[in-house]
Amino acid sequence: MPRLRHATRLSAAILFAAAMPLALPAQQRLTSPKEFFGHDIGADYELPNYTKLAQYFATVAKQSTRMRLDTIGRTEEGRPQIMAIITSPENLKNLDKYKEISRKLAMAQGDSAEAARLSKEGKVIFWIDGGLHATEVLGAQQLIETFWQLNSRTDDETKRILDDCIILMVHANPDGMELVSDWYMKESDKLKRNMNIPRLYEKYAGHDNNRDAYMNALAETRNMSKQLFIEWHPQIMYNHHQTGPTGTIMAAPPYRDPANYWFHPAMITGLDLVGAALNHRFVLEHKPGLTFRAGSNYSTWWNGGLRTVGYFHNMIGILTETIGNPTPMRVALVPERQLRSAGLPMPVAPQAWHFRQSIDYSVSANYAFLDMASRYREEFLYNRWVMGNDAIVAGAKDNWTISPKRVDAMVAKITADRGAATADAGGGGRRGGGGAVNVASTPVDIKYMAELKKPENRDPRAYVLSSAQNDFPTATKFIKALQYSGVEVHKATAPFNANGKQFPAGSWVVMTGQAFRGHVLDMFEPQDHPNDFRYPGGPPIAPYDNAGWTLAYQMDIKFERVLDGLTGPFEKVKGVTDMPAGVVAKGKAGYFIHADVNDAATVANRLAKANVKATRIPTGFTDGGKAWPAGTWFIPAGSAADAVVAKAATELGVPFAAAGTKPGSAQPVQPLRIALVDRYGGSMPSGWTRLILEKFEYPFTVVYPQEIDAGNLKAKYDVLVMTDGMFSDRAGPGAGFGGSPDTTLIAAEFRRQIGRVSPEKSVPAIKAFVEAGGRVVAIGSSIGLGKAMGLPIENYMADANGRAYPGEKYYIPGSLLEIKLDTSTTIATGMNPRPIVMFDASPVMKLGPDAAAKGVRSLATFDGKTPLRSGWAWGQELLEGGTAMAEGTIGKGTIWMFGPEILFRSQPHGTYKLFLNALDGGFERPRKAIQ
Repeated sequence: MPRLRHATRLSAAILFAAAMPLALPAQQRLTSPKEFFGHDIGADYELPNYTKLAQYFATVAKQSTRMRLDTIGRTEEGRPQIMAIITSPENLKNLDKYKEISRKLAMAQGDSAEAARLSKEGKVIFWIDGGLHATEVLGAQQLIETFWQLNSRTDDETKRILDDCIILMVHANPDGMELVSDWYMKESDKLKRNMNIPRLYEKYAGHDNNRDAYMNALAETRNMSKQLFIEWHPQIMYNHHQTGPTGTIMAAPPYRDPANYWFHPAMITGLDLVGAALNHRFVLEHKPGLTFRAGSNYSTWWNGGLRTVGYFHNMIGILTETIGNPTPMRVALVPERQLRSAGLPMPVAPQAWHFRQSIDYSVSANYAFLDMASRYREEFLYNRWVMGNDAIVAGAKDNWTISPKRVDAMVAKITADRGAATADAGGGGRRGGGGAVNVASTPVDIKYMAELKKPENRDPRAYVLSSAQNDFPTATKFIKALQYSGVEVHKATAPFNANGKQFPAGSWVVMTGQAFRGHVLDMFEPQDHPNDFRYPGGPPIAPYDNAGWTLAYQMDIKFERVLDGLTGPFEKVKGVTDMPAGVVAKGKAGYFIHADVNDAATVANRLAKANVKATRIPTGFTDGGKAWPAGTWFIPAGSAADAVVAKAATELGVPFAAAGTKPGSAQPVQPLRIALVDRYGGSMPSGWTRLILEKFEYPFTVVYPQEIDAGNLKAKYDVLVMTDGMFSDRAGPGAGFGGSPDTTLIAAEFRRQIGRVSPEKSVPAIKAFVEAGGRVVAIGSSIGLGKAMGLPIENYMADANGRAYPGEKYYIPGSLLEIKLDTSTTIATGMNPRPIVMFDASPVMKLGPDAAAKGVRSLATFDGKTPLRSGWAWGQELLEGGTAMAEGTIGKGTIWMFGPEILFRSQPHGTYKLFLNALDGGFERPRKAIQ
C-alpha cells in the first residue's frame, strides 16, 4: 500500500487546517459525514480509512468556529497523528490560558485559595481517543460521529458542554486504521469482508500498543504522553475499546478489584462518579446491556495502558469495551446475563446488532461523561489540585503505603500472639471477646499498627541514580521514560551525599514529593498483588494484564532509595532530557567499553558499517592499573573508529575509556546474518524484537515458516530468533492476534507468510541449521524446540505423573522473579549474576540425567523458595531447583533456551545482553566443563 505517499498528502491538508484562524466570523454550513463519505457513519459493510477521516476533519476545520486541528507528531510509519480541539468559539481564543490553568492544577502549584480561583476560571480538559486497537474498528468510527455532533449540534446540552469543556479528540493509531479499513474494503463482495490482516496493525506492537504507556517506546505513545502529561493535563480521559463481554453491549466503569495502592483513593471514587453518570443515562435512554464491576475483567491494578497510566497521574481514566462490527452480528444469549443485578441493571435480549447501534452507544457514552464534566467543572479541576497536593505532602514526610504482604505479616503476628496466649492459658481456645489478645483494644491497636508501620517500611522520599554506574546510558533511558510521562527529574550539578554514600555530579535524582508521586513509586517499587481466587481453594482470577512490572527492576537500574528528606546541588531538568554525552578518553591503543553497557552492541554495529572491527576480551585483564572484566570491548584507534566513537558518545551516551595496550586475547566480533521468525497476521513478541534490533542497529531479515520448511537455512543465515509463541508441538491457528485466516481470502503476495513452525517440517530444517553451525535464540514457549530436536528437557512444573500443576496450586501471571545466572558463560557476559526477569506463565525446564552428555547445560536456575520480586506468584516455592535458561550444543551449533521473557515488550533492558551476546559472532569465552 502506498502509505507514505498518502501520509505526505495528508500531512499537507492537516497543516493547512492547523494554520487557519482559531475562529471564523460565523459558523458556516458544515459538511456532514454522509455528504463527505457517501454514507452514514456506522453503515453496514462500510469502513472509512484514516486518510478519509483526516481529510474530513480538515474539511470541517475550515468550516467550524468550534475547533482547531493539530498534528501531535508522526507515527511509526510516518503519518501525521492528528488531534481535534473542540470547544466554544470564545474558549478557542484562550486555549493557551486554559492549558496553563490545567497544568498548574495538575502539578498542584500554589495554595488552595489559588487552586479554587483557577478552578472557577478554568475549563475541564476532556480527552477522547479512538482506534488504538485497529481491528476494534468502533473506536475510530465513533470519533468521526462524535466529532460531527460536537461541531454541528445546537441543543442546550451541547452548547453547555462546549462552554465548560475543551475536548481533545485524538486518533491513537492512524497506521492501523489505514491498514484495517483498506483491507476490509478491498473485497468487492460485502459478505466476504474480513479483518484477517496480514501484519500487526501497529508496526511493532500490534495489540500491545496499549501496553506501552509507561515505557513510551513507540512514537504514537510518546505523541500521546506528551499531550496527556506535559502539554494539556486532561482531568478526564476516555479510551474507547472493543468488545463487550458476551451477552452484553458495553463494559464500563466502575471496575472490579484489585485496586492499585500507589495511586490516590479519589481515583476509585472518581470512577464511581463518572460510572454512575453513564449507567444512569443509559437506563433513561433505554440502552440496555451495560455492565460494570464484576461484570467484566477490567480492574485498576495495572499501570501500562493508555487508560490506566492516568490513574498514577491523578487523571480519571475511563475504559469502555463495546460490541460492534460493520459486518452485522448477533448479541449472544448468556442465560445468567438475562437476570438483572447490581453490575447489570438492564440486561439486553439476544438480537441482531448493527454497527450504527454501537456508534449510538458510543456517542451517548461520550455525552454522558462530558455532561458530568460540565456539571461538575469546578470540582473536577479543583480535585486534580487536591490529589496532586496530597501527593506532594505525602512525599515530604514519613508515609507508609499498606500492601497485602504487610497486612498478612500483621495478621500472622496477631495469630502467633493469640496462639501463645492460648497455650499459656491452658489451650482452651479463644471465645468471643475473651483471651489474651484483643485487637479492638487501644494498646493492642498501637502495638500492631507499629508492626505495620516499621520505620524501614516507609515510602522513599527520593531515588538517586548514580552517574557512576557502568551502564548509565540505560539508566538515562529509564529517566527519559519517566519524563515522557511527566515526572519531574533533577540532576546533580556537583557531588553530594545520600544515605551516607557519595554520588557524583550528573547523577539523576527523582523526588517523590511531586504531583505524579504515584507513578514514581510504581516505577521504582515492587507491586504486591493480592492472592485473588474465585473462592478459598478455588482457581485464581487472572489479572487484566501483568501483576508486576517495576520498570527499574526490569531495566536493572542501580538506584538508592532515600527514606529521609534529601537536599543537595540539584537542578530541575526541563522537558525530556538529551542523553548526557559519554566521556571519551583515547589511549595509545584505542578505547575500552565496559561489558555492562548495552549500547556497546550499537557501537560495534556502527564500526562494522565503517569497516572497523570491534573486539572483545574473553578473560579479565588489567590496563594501566585498572581491572577490566571478561567481555570488555576494545576499539582500535584510527580515523574511522574515532569518528564512530565521537558520535556514539554524543548520541548514545556511551563512555569510552583509554586503552593503553591491545590485549593479546582480543577476539574480533563479526556481524552475523540474523533471521527473525514471524507469521501471517504478525507476532507481537516478534514485532517488539524488530524494534529492539533496529534500536541497536542490527541488520536482519524477517522469515516465515514456509522458508524455514524449505531448508538450507545456514546458507543464508547465522542466527534464527524464535520469540514466544512461534513454536508449539501442538497444532494451532498460527495466524497471530485475531484468529486463523481463510486462505482463499488472502492475496497471493501474502500467501508465502501462511503456515506455522511445525514439528513435522520445521524442526528437521532447524536442527540441520544448528548442526551446520547455526545459532537459535528461543524465548518463552519456543524453547520447546530444544525437546523437539532431541535434547533431554522436560517440564519442571509438573507432578510425579507429568501432569502440569493446576492453577489452585501454582499460578504466576506476568511478574518479576529473581534467578541465579551463570555469568561465566559467553551468553551471560556483562550480566548481573542475579537478574530479575519477566516471568509470564513461562516454561521452566527439568534437565534429564544425561543432559551433560548430550551437550546441555543450565544457564540459570531458581535457587530459593521465594524468587518473587514484584507481582504475584502463587506456589512460587515449587520453582526451586528448576532451570530458567539453558544452552544446548547440537553438532557445530547452539540453541539458547530462555524460559522468561527476556525482551518483553521492549522493557527488560536488564536482560537484553542475553540476546545481544547471541548476535556477536567470533566472541567466545573459555568454556567450563558442563556439570
